[in-house]
Amino acid sequence: MFDTRDDAAFVRFDRVQKSYDGSTLVVKDLNLDIARGEFLTMLGPSGSGKTTCLMMLAGFETATSGDILLGDRPINNIPPHKRGIGMVFQNYALFPHMTVGENLSFPLEVRGMGKSDREAKVKRALDMVQMGSFAGRRPAQLSGGQQQRIALARALVFEPEVVLMDEPLGALDKNLRERMQYEIKHIHESLGVTVVYVTHDQTEALTMSDKVAVFDDGKIQQLAAPDTLYERPENAFVAAFIGENNTLRGRVTAIEGDICTVRIGGDMQVRALRVNVDGEGAETTLSLRPERVQIDAGEDRFDNIFTGKVQELIYLGDHIRVRVSVAGNDEFIVKVPNATGERKIKVGEELRLGWTAADCRALDPS
Repeated sequence: MFDTRDDAAFVRFDRVQKSYDGSTLVVKDLNLDIARGEFLTMLGPSGSGKTTCLMMLAGFETATSGDILLGDRPINNIPPHKRGIGMVFQNYALFPHMTVGENLSFPLEVRGMGKSDREAKVKRALDMVQMGSFAGRRPAQLSGGQQQRIALARALVFEPEVVLMDEPLGALDKNLRERMQYEIKHIHESLGVTVVYVTHDQTEALTMSDKVAVFDDGKIQQLAAPDTLYERPENAFVAAFIGENNTLRGRVTAIEGDICTVRIGGDMQVRALRVNVDGEGAETTLSLRPERVQIDAGEDRFDNIFTGKVQELIYLGDHIRVRVSVAGNDEFIVKVPNATGERKIKVGEELRLGWTAADCRALDPS
């Protein structure tokens, strides 16, 4: 069981489970604490349980067992509209018959706020998302990006303590999506509101979050800051799901402190950082980021030296993605900076590749 409890938690999942059919658990014994003002992203593939967790927090789904708390208050039996939580959906969920201003005013009206106060808060929220001149338009007159800004403003207009976002940028094109990532991040930083964000897009999660909870099979596989997830994955699933990753499979033949020796592809040996292996003789998955591999490597600098044959070159602007056949793996990737002074690499060429034991993580065999 992955336990992330913290006495200072603002949002808490305490032993929460969820089943839709009474037998299969889609969320399994979840313990998760979220600090006040934190931007936490629930990241994972489809069916991993992340959206179900968000819907239980919002009140649109009921936990089969366990408690969900906001502050010190259990909210399992409180209806969604009384939880004081803002919500942003992928499909915007704006009222088409209302103007932008009326859309934003609606959640304030249902809370009994007077007209002058409503107008002031609507103006503030629209200015926050740079849509101050659009109050009189209807959603159909707006682009997708503009509608998403309005949906965000509506979630913030009544100044909730928590805002939930379910794949909010999924319908936008790449450039607009990236721009909105930074805008949401900056709004969060300026307001200090607690944000719980759901996505399957790893880049989005790494860009925006204070912490990321990586879900798979109804469980949190790792909870950490973005740089920790990328640099120090704790298991093979997280290593493969976060960023590009070279995978080598083998068996541990020796352990010396934090470093282990792994036999791969017959008699070849790799020295790696022991992270998640049972001991000598155990199978393991080695995880190595492409940018950690050095071409034309010298033996005095690296613990591991291999020769590989270049199979493919892909130009990606700031770097060249080089696919190499090495150590029995035809899909081994090296990222070479596209910079002045870097030598040219050709398909069919043999490269001398090196990496340190510290950059190669020995993980579970899955």
